[in-house]
Amino acid sequence: MNYKMVVQYEGKKYSGWQRQKNALSIQEVIEEKIKLITSESVNLIGSGRTDAGVHAFGQVCNFRIEKELDTVKIFRSLNAVLPVDISVTSIDAVHESFHSRFDAVSRSYLYYFTFEKSPFYRKYSYQYGPAKNLDVEKLNDLSRVFLGKHNFKSFCKKGDDLDKHDCNILNIHWRKDTTKLIFFIEANRFLHGMVRAIGGTILYAVENGLNEDYILDIFAERDRKASATALPSQGLFLFKVKYRS
Repeated sequence: MNYKMVVQYEGKKYSGWQRQKNALSIQEVIEEKIKLITSESVNLIGSGRTDAGVHAFGQVCNFRIEKELDTVKIFRSLNAVLPVDISVTSIDAVHESFHSRFDAVSRSYLYYFTFEKSPFYRKYSYQYGPAKNLDVEKLNDLSRVFLGKHNFKSFCKKGDDLDKHDCNILNIHWRKDTTKLIFFIEANRFLHGMVRAIGGTILYAVENGLNEDYILDIFAERDRKASATALPSQGLFLFKVKYRS
């Protein structure tokens, strides 16, 4: 039996999605709770890994298990035993061949900036006062350079061992209201640390009056040292993972 789940989590105290030897991960916590309820060990496959401190509105994952589960009961049981910073929003039986990572056609992320210090937003946004005065039109104009297929080696963490750094950016934009600035990006896939590096680079470029040539030069370098400092993790959310209908 193969089961698909959608999971939300606050990433502050975790090392990220993926299980690690010497640090607590989201994957590890959920796997242990599934074993507690079903008495079976499972391998929880995520649609993608999120970095330490990153949150998720809609992480998709799946696991295979010998027994058939009552999805209503397992949904209630998991939410009863999971810690307060992790929740399951849905669980469904799916075709045996479904794979949450390989079957995904796109992933999207949101990044939140707030303009003033607030005890209510401190864990879920980058409190960055200068963002209030940024020109959203300029942010969006510069972001269009990223649309389409590019080699993103300059925007992934140093030491990323992926042979292929090509990603296809499907949508990217910024919007602002009276209290916050929001950065949205959607792509077929993302590299390690890519979203925060892109966001930080666009922000740096607009703040310093740089144009699209600055971005194109970074692409050409294919070196993480060429792009700007990555945004802090606490403002980043995995928003949605899309699959073919």
